[in-house]
Amino acid sequence: MKVTRPMLAAVAVLVLAGCGSGGGDESDVPKTASGSLEQLAAEVKCAPDIQIDADDVRQAICKGGGHKFILATFATDRGQREWINSAKDYGGHYLVGRKWVAVGDETDTLASLREKLGGDLEEGTDHSAHEGGGGKGADSGHGSGH
Repeated sequence: MKVTRPMLAAVAVLVLAGCGSGGGDESDVPKTASGSLEQLAAEVKCAPDIQIDADDVRQAICKGGGHKFILATFATDRGQREWINSAKDYGGHYLVGRKWVAVGDETDTLASLREKLGGDLEEGTDHSAHEGGGGKGADSGHGSGH
């Protein structure tokens, strides 16, 4: 079976799915790190458990400092953006650098990583408004005439 970017993105997010919002003080963010998956993992003191080792993407599960996250590196900027855009449909929290991304289940995980790696925080689609049952109003299928 050929592994595709959307499949990788879905796996990463499903492993680490979570909710919340992030932020941080921009003045505390270091210059965005670069390097191989192993170099980035070393920066955050994690021994990466490589899950995907392909020409266009390398992906590992990292545990360290009380946090668990996915770290992925990409051969191209375009490949990275396609992966992120596909993954965001599944929710989650993303720390994005040049040709790398970290996916965490909590915003404090990514805030901690951001202190070492820099990067930009991005959020996936929040599906919590669509969960649950038996709602009133907009879920009833009847509009209010707007």
